[in-house]
This record gives sequence, C-alpha cells and structure tokens, in this order.
Amino acid sequence: MAGGRRLPNRAELRVWRDFIETGEVLRNQITGRLQSDTGLSTGDYTVLLALSEAAGQRLRSSDLAAGIGWERSRLSHHLGRMERRGLIRREECATDSRGAEVVLAPAGGAAFRAATAPHLRAVRELFVDALTDEQLVAAGEIAAALRAHLERS
Repeated sequence: MAGGRRLPNRAELRVWRDFIETGEVLRNQITGRLQSDTGLSTGDYTVLLALSEAAGQRLRSSDLAAGIGWERSRLSHHLGRMERRGLIRREECATDSRGAEVVLAPAGGAAFRAATAPHLRAVRELFVDALTDEQLVAAGEIAAALRAHLERS
C-alpha cells in the first residue's frame, strides 16, 4: 500500500459504489431530459451558463475553460460546434492579440433562457424532491468536503 494507507473496507466500498452509480444514473437522466426538452447538451448548457453570468456575456477562452473545468482542447472543439449552430461567437481579444474571447450570441442567450426552466424542473424532480431538507444540507456538506479535499490533493 502506497504511503502506508489502508484500502477501503467492504462497507466503505459499498458506499463508494452506491455514490458513483447513483451519481451516474442522476447525471444520465438530467442529461437526457436537458437534451430532449431543449436540444442542448450539458456541455452547451455549461458554456451558455458561464457566458450568461460573465461581464458583457463574454470570456477569454482560457478563462472559460478554467471556469468550467475543461481542458482547452475539449473546449475548443465544443465551441466550434456551438459556433456553427449560432449559439456563440469567437472574437479576437481586444486586450491580447494572442487570445480569443467567446461571446454569447443572441441565439445562444435565447436557447439558454428557454432551457433554464425545464432544466431546473428536472433538477427539482430528480434531485431536490428525492431528499429531505436535512439530507440536502448533508449533501451540500459532503460535496464541499470532497471539493476541498480534492483541491488540496
């Protein structure tokens, strides 16, 4: 065992598998609902959300990638598809000729606004309504603890 750390026991592995498998089912159902209700992928929605919240509804590509936790090459390919659909535009950065800014196009803004209510309804139905208030608080605390641990790693 690396660094003298013990392996998870049977009960810990069961919790781990339940957590991972349930998260995957939840993600798949949310993704399926978003796609069928709005025609947007979760990647599209993630990019549109970040741009809709950004000052001037624009971000440098590198800042967008960092903000949504994607590799720059993955983002570049995805932005190409979104640009072809008229959801975003890429423009030269006014302050740095080496960079590009991603700009929310009017069609992207409209698609995001139209997708928000159905997406949030799915989140409510599939996640929020499944848990008590106490469980929601605990889920938030668990997510925060995991995020903090991973950022330290």
